[in-house]
Amino acid sequence: MILRILVGVMVVVAAVLIFAATKPPTFQVEKSVTIQDPPERVYPLIADFHNWPQWAPQDREDATMQRTYSGAATGLGAVSDWTSRGSAGAGRMTITAATAPTRVQVVVDWRKPFELRNTHEFTLVPVGAGTQVTWRAEGTNLYMMKVLEVFVGVNGLMGKHFETGLGNLKKFAQQ
Repeated sequence: MILRILVGVMVVVAAVLIFAATKPPTFQVEKSVTIQDPPERVYPLIADFHNWPQWAPQDREDATMQRTYSGAATGLGAVSDWTSRGSAGAGRMTITAATAPTRVQVVVDWRKPFELRNTHEFTLVPVGAGTQVTWRAEGTNLYMMKVLEVFVGVNGLMGKHFETGLGNLKKFAQQ
């Protein structure tokens, strides 16, 4: 009986691992929020890394996270390195494109818990007196992430993070 259960568990695990291997090699996630402030007010909250601790989930959820800043003070060429003993890991964020007040592109180079490069883009579109902010990311879909996707999907992995961040950004902007 125990042998049958063990074989059954091994078959299920093998099926999950094989199914995970069929997932795409890259991922894309996109979430949006409408903020009741004009793009000119929202843009600096994204284009200046000094503002990120006020709204970015990784900054707010990991008390061990420490940031350093270099490069430009804001916008194109701004750099923020971070380290953490907690869930945020370590890496570098660089603003590689910035068009005020409509677009900010950030390249994120992770060093811990794994080496990985993702590209994040924030677009700001006027909607009446407010702004629709869209946060989009794409990058390499590591095998570990593919396995997790089997259970929660890519939106479950990163989508919740983006929704939280955009919700925090909205509260911060509308203070």
